[in-house]
Parts: sequence; C-alpha cells; structure tokens
Amino acid sequence: MSAGFRFRDYVPEESTDKGFDSLFKIFMQLITITSGDVGETLSWLNELDKQYGLTNDEYGMGDFIEDLKKKGYIDEDEQQKGEFNITAKSEQQIRKSSLEEIFGKLKKSGQGNHRTPHTGQGDEQSTDMREFRFGDSLDQISMTESIRNAQLNHGLGTGEFMLTEGDLEVRENEHKSQTSTVLMIDISHSMILYGEDRITPAKKVAMALAELVKQKYPKDFLDVLVFGNDAWQIEVKDLPYLQVGPYHTNTVAGLELALDLLRKRKTPNKQIFMITDGKPTCLKEGNGYYKNSFGLDRKVVNKTLNLAAAARRLKVPITTFMIASDAYLQQFVNEFTEVNQGKAYYSSLKGLGHLIFEDYKRNRRKNV
Repeated sequence: MSAGFRFRDYVPEESTDKGFDSLFKIFMQLITITSGDVGETLSWLNELDKQYGLTNDEYGMGDFIEDLKKKGYIDEDEQQKGEFNITAKSEQQIRKSSLEEIFGKLKKSGQGNHRTPHTGQGDEQSTDMREFRFGDSLDQISMTESIRNAQLNHGLGTGEFMLTEGDLEVRENEHKSQTSTVLMIDISHSMILYGEDRITPAKKVAMALAELVKQKYPKDFLDVLVFGNDAWQIEVKDLPYLQVGPYHTNTVAGLELALDLLRKRKTPNKQIFMITDGKPTCLKEGNGYYKNSFGLDRKVVNKTLNLAAAARRLKVPITTFMIASDAYLQQFVNEFTEVNQGKAYYSSLKGLGHLIFEDYKRNRRKNV
C-alpha cells in the first residue's frame, strides 16, 4: 500500500465568538473618538447596527453589553444606575489596540532595551568574543570556549589539563541606551476645526507610543503633556479621555514644561516629540494671556524659537509632527527645526504613527 494524501471537504470549526470580537473592535475605535464616553459609544454602535446589521438573532447588542461587563471592560456607575464607565482593563486594551493599529507590523525583539553600537561593561551579553583583558569580571568568561582553547593550545590526550590566561575568552557585553521622552500633544481648538478630526489620530499615536515604551523599553521614561492656553502633565491612563478645549496654542508653555520634566531625569538621552497642527498663537503674561490667531505673531514666534535654542544647548532634540499643509505654517516649522537642529515631518494623519516610531528608534540608537 503506497503512502499518500487523503482529501476531504473542509468543514470550518464552529466559532466560539458569537459576535463579541467583531463588535469589540468597533467599540475600541469609537471609545477613543468619544473620549471614553461609554454611553455615547454604545449609542453610535447601535446606530451602526441599524445601518449595517452588525448583530443577529443569536447575538444582540444587549448580549454585547453584558459581555463587556462580565469581561471587566465596563462597570456600572454606583450613583447613577444605567450609566457605564470604562475600567482600567479597557484603558490598557485601548492602548494595545492603538499599538496594534499603528505599529502592527513591528516584530518583537529583545528584553525591552535598545542596543547601541558600543561594547564593554554593558548590560547584556552579545555573541561577540574576545581575549581576556585585565579588569574583566569572571562572569564574562565563556568557560566552554576557554576550555576548548586550552585543549587545542596545550595538546589533546596528554592526560593533563592546563588552562592559562591566554586561553580565556570573554563574551562582550552590549550597552543599552536609556531615554527620557516627553510627548507634547496640542489640544487647541484647531484640532477639531474645519470639519476634520485631528485629535483622535493624535491620541492613538500617544497611546500606541506609551504602550510601546511599556512593552519594549521598560527602563525608559515617558512623560505626556498637553498644551492649549497653558500646559499641564497628564497620566498615560488619561489619554483615552483627552478632549480638545476652547484653547489657543501656547507652544512656549508646552516647551517650558517639557524641559522642566526632562531636567529631573538623569538619563543621558533626552528628547521631545511635539504633535501639533498649527502655529503658536498664545503667551502667558502676568495673570492673563497675549493672543493672536491671525498670521505668525513675531512676539509669540520669537519666544518659541528662544526655547528651541535653549533645548539645543541642553542637547534635547525636538521632533515636530506638523499635521497641517499650510505653506506659512511649514515655514515656521522649518525655522523652529533649524534653530533646534531637530527633525520635522509634514505628514497626513494616516502616516503619523509610522513616522513617530521610526524617528523614535533613530533617536534612541544615536546616543549612549
């Protein structure tokens, strides 16, 4: 009897997902757009269900809501029955969903630290070998390679074993860079003007970056701040709830806070990422504000450029992601980048996440 293959009709396994997973993906998108408002998200989801038939007779929207509660993604407000809030589990899942959406093509590698081109008294062993040198620690010596060298150098089959300093081989260590990054997010009113939602993609990028740092670079520091009329620091867990305010764009306040945060970090590598869609239009003066939304006000621009120069002197590169195509805005960003000697990208919202990640890798690999 000859060996061979037997073919039969393919019968797919019965799915254990009765609709939850597909609805949950849409729920994750909507909860970001609504800034964590579960009620509004479920209302939108119901409208989409009416229009596109997302549910069926076996699994309805009520089943989905119950599953959200059972799986710990939402809980009911104790004071106002029937009102739901997202949980810490949901906040983490939103960050993971953003990471998958924006950085989904990344391959997992390493223990969560960036390698540098330098070897020596580093953090993690590499595959490179060298001769033993005075000052090397015992745990760096590769015993297998050293014993093999001793056998080759002093003869095999003599019945005696001799190991000299010249036989010892050491496995190199790789230095790992540690970086402190401040992510600045513009929440001025222009982020939702002109019928275009720019704040949602900005939030997704921020959440993806935060989750990326947490998963791949656990020794790094990431601080997040928002800037409108003023600037203030927020927690990573607050990112899903971020909303645009009736604010002007006080880039100076944002940069001042970012530099203050970086001064407190003792890491050798420091950098600022700034996501914005518009020119600086506001300054804090005494108890009030100096504002000018028309054109590029040199009083505001010059103070912003002064901070770009200060960051350069502190060896803090600023990478600006301008999500607007106006020529005069690009002119400002070019001037800002030249003063800081940083980087600037003019990107559509679709490509924003990819650019941030690529530049994040390059900045980290550059310094030790």
